[in-house]
Amino acid sequence: LSVGPHDRPPIRYRGKDFCWWLGVLGMWDAKTREPGMEHVTIAVSGAHGGHTVDFRNLAARGMTLVGRAGNYKDGVLHFAPDLAANIAAGDAHYMSILDQADAYAAANGIDLPLEPEARIIGPSPDCVTNPLREVDLQAEGITSIIWATGFDLDFHWLKVGKFDDRGRPEHTSGISPVPGLYFVGLPWLTRRSSAFIWGAWRDASDLAGHIAARG
Repeated sequence: LSVGPHDRPPIRYRGKDFCWWLGVLGMWDAKTREPGMEHVTIAVSGAHGGHTVDFRNLAARGMTLVGRAGNYKDGVLHFAPDLAANIAAGDAHYMSILDQADAYAAANGIDLPLEPEARIIGPSPDCVTNPLREVDLQAEGITSIIWATGFDLDFHWLKVGKFDDRGRPEHTSGISPVPGLYFVGLPWLTRRSSAFIWGAWRDASDLAGHIAARG
């Protein structure tokens, strides 16, 4: 499993879902993108009722963790030397959420059950401390690779408006320079939550108000 940069919030902490915590902590409303922030994955899972993602558990179940996939040449797939750094950054994000959540609960006098066991992080598996940098696919008997890289936007069908060099539409908070053309659901349309069901409704409401005001 190739592991790239990621945020790793707890699926639940002290009886509250991570969506609730990110909301009260103001993280969904973040409007300033730090370099590379747009592409950082939020590693959460709804499998088996939902659980906090810890890549160590996947390694314990038999997966070999590797860094980000790099070039492929002569049957050999190469990996970046960033696995340990990516895991550590994910852990740091996880702990920061716990710290901020505890501080928020204390500052606002919210009585929530303590969860000290959430702070227990196990040792790194051997595949993290001694990571593979390349794999000969034929020698290892690997015949299938699943590329789970998400998706990109494609607006080639839209023949109006302006687009940047990445094909992203020009707009201001979803309002296009073209009269009557609007966008909603785009990453960082107005804030971090814009591309999520959790936050797209706010942009939709704002745009609806703008459209209604035009008469």
